[in-house]
Amino acid sequence: MESIIDLTLASYKSLSRSLERLSEINLKLIGATSEQIKVSQTYWNGVSKYMNEFMTPFWIALNAFSATEKDKLVSHLPHESLKDYVELFQFNLQVAEKGLTSSLKVMNDYHLREMSGTFSAWLNTLFDREGEDIDEFMARQAKLLEKVVYAYPEAILDIGPEYGFHFEGPGYKKAAETDRFLLYQVFPSDKKVRIRKKGKPIIIIPPYVLGANILAFLPGENKSYVHAFANQGIPTYIRIMKDIDSTPAVQTITGEDDASDTRFFCEQVKARHQREVTLNGFCQGGFIAVVDLLSGELDGLVDALITCVAPMDGTRSESLVEYMEHLPPRFRDLGYAVKTLSSGNQVVDGKVMSWVYKLKSMEKEAPIFTLYRDLMMFDRPDGQEAKISKTAAALNHWLIYDRNDLPIAITKMSFDSYTIPVDKDGTLPVRLFDRKLNFKRLNEKGVKVLICYAERDDLVDKESALAPLDYIDAEVSVFPKGHGAIATSWSLPTSECALHTCFGDNCRGPVRYQLDLEKGL
Repeated sequence: MESIIDLTLASYKSLSRSLERLSEINLKLIGATSEQIKVSQTYWNGVSKYMNEFMTPFWIALNAFSATEKDKLVSHLPHESLKDYVELFQFNLQVAEKGLTSSLKVMNDYHLREMSGTFSAWLNTLFDREGEDIDEFMARQAKLLEKVVYAYPEAILDIGPEYGFHFEGPGYKKAAETDRFLLYQVFPSDKKVRIRKKGKPIIIIPPYVLGANILAFLPGENKSYVHAFANQGIPTYIRIMKDIDSTPAVQTITGEDDASDTRFFCEQVKARHQREVTLNGFCQGGFIAVVDLLSGELDGLVDALITCVAPMDGTRSESLVEYMEHLPPRFRDLGYAVKTLSSGNQVVDGKVMSWVYKLKSMEKEAPIFTLYRDLMMFDRPDGQEAKISKTAAALNHWLIYDRNDLPIAITKMSFDSYTIPVDKDGTLPVRLFDRKLNFKRLNEKGVKVLICYAERDDLVDKESALAPLDYIDAEVSVFPKGHGAIATSWSLPTSECALHTCFGDNCRGPVRYQLDLEKGL
């Protein structure tokens, strides 16, 4: 009798546990369903945001395209226009194919990995195994998407006060000014360091395209290109372009204006420190610095040149040249990116120009690809929540918010350098003051040259950066990583390739080079 009662009780307890377990599974499935709804909503919101951000420059470009084509349709025969439009359509298909292929691949890679996690979570839920159950798995997916779609853009915006130059605060002093530019002296962020008044001064020329802020990346984190110089006691100056929207003189700036203003700044700095200046151009600023030097306007003022990831002969940048070659000749026209400001002056739209670079690298810049790239960046293998680093936020702040409109004449100089090669004798495809510009003039005038380039630069090819070596003697320093790493990763004094050290195959960083110039080495 007792055995029957025990058996009945055991059966009851087993049934009770089964019902409890079934109830738990049901609750977890309800929770997982709720999280799945949240995941779906956030996902499609993310797709919409990434698509909208990518397509915004397209709508801007469409207005300029329509206005330019109204004029060109009149000057071209109908069959010529039809042929050009067919070629443009084929070009668009090629670009779209690259973006679609990369997007499908990254989606496949991501979801295959997540399917494994989903299946494991199901098994853990059904059989009460240790590990992440389906409710926890879906909750983690919801958090991941919310981080990418909502928290990450907010962090990118919020990094603004820590990123770049803030000349209204301490650490900078206006040294000179023209109608178009301001020259600021940069003081050490290390309060123990004092600037050597008789030290060899350096003027840094940032690019027009993406502005100067990348050169003061995160000063509070000790990642700043300009402060890497100042913290070694070097008299350091940065040239800043005035706001183009509110300054007509900037809207109409020419190469001659740039050279004249640079000469004025060099005169001021040389007089202050009683030494000739080192000119240091970053990216497009390197090309501008070289052009200014070759014009002869800086003779007797500048005795050294440092270029960093600078396109010296754009036609040697294979990826961009290949992109341009696939574009029908009719559409290789800056007019498609021009807009008219309230002043009546025309400028090149910076958002459209940055979009061109995105199209060139469509396999890495397609909106769906970038969404999944960001998801994978924050989806840690151990399931723990990944933090948003200041470096990632600041890099994206640079790319999103530092897209400046450009003066037409300056953009035309860069455009010519990418479409017309340097002559065999070293003559550049641009002129200043109606003078021929030749690389050989640097050696003839005794200007010492350091060329820095990045091994994995997908914007400025090695061959483009090193083009002057075909005509002059120059020292070369090779940095690991990509285009912006010199100003970001390697500006940290404790990094492997710190700017004030020698590294790799006896490469001197630009700060080390400047210090050695000061010592006469």
